[in-house]
Amino acid sequence: MNNPHDHDWSIEPGSSLLDLKLKDTWEYRDLLLLLVRRDFVSFYKQTILGPLWFFIQPVFTTIIFTFIFGNLAGISTDGLPQPLFYMAGITTWNYFADCLTKTSTVFKDNANIFGKVYFPRLIMPLSIVVSNLVRFGVQFLLFLGVMAYYHLTGENFSPNWHILLFPFLMLLMAAQGLGLGMVISAMTTKYRDLAFLVTFGVQLLMYATTVIYPLSTALKKYPEYSWVIEYNPMTAIIETFRYGFLGNGTFSWGFLGYSAAVTFVLLICGIIIFNKVEKTFVDTV
Repeated sequence: MNNPHDHDWSIEPGSSLLDLKLKDTWEYRDLLLLLVRRDFVSFYKQTILGPLWFFIQPVFTTIIFTFIFGNLAGISTDGLPQPLFYMAGITTWNYFADCLTKTSTVFKDNANIFGKVYFPRLIMPLSIVVSNLVRFGVQFLLFLGVMAYYHLTGENFSPNWHILLFPFLMLLMAAQGLGLGMVISAMTTKYRDLAFLVTFGVQLLMYATTVIYPLSTALKKYPEYSWVIEYNPMTAIIETFRYGFLGNGTFSWGFLGYSAAVTFVLLICGIIIFNKVEKTFVDTV
């Protein structure tokens, strides 16, 4: 006689909009690690220089920024060595930008996988955030190396205890990129044109943060437009990063608290919208 509890199908009520499915995501953590490994191997498998590209990109970007913005344009770096100032901004911005741009196309890029097998869809954007940590870690080590060089040459900068906020800043960068990326990814299932605007939009957004100039310069020279930069939640992260590691920048708990609050809202909204769209996106992609 069959056990009445033995069954292949389970009919359950529809999940709540606020059901973030975090428990299911945790149970599939092994899949998360496999996807991280896949992203790393597939991206660099057929390249000649391989992981050296992690170093090449920030080095060349720093050189270009130093020549154009530091020397030609003469933009202030608050007394810090120009390469060190720019590399601090580039290192933090690259991680956020990579998380955002790659997460924003997660539905389109993985439509075939999503249509064939079940797993918590949130695993896919999370794997992007985690895999980008490898690149960020390498570039951060490069930044520390540049710091050590300028310290040995006698340049004046002073790391302070705010450096302890670094793990929190990393969490904010990842959460901002993840949340905003999932919102855009959900929208691109219906509006394909948005996918073409993301990369261009991220480049423009960089100029509305303090990657190539300090916040003090923006407040002094362009006070009527500086509110755009101040209300950009990435500005507080970059400024706090510079303040902790280099001892120069703008820091306040209210400034950082605002960034954390916006990040939290973006992340929750992103997860809710992502979970809602992933139920029907196969019909629209």
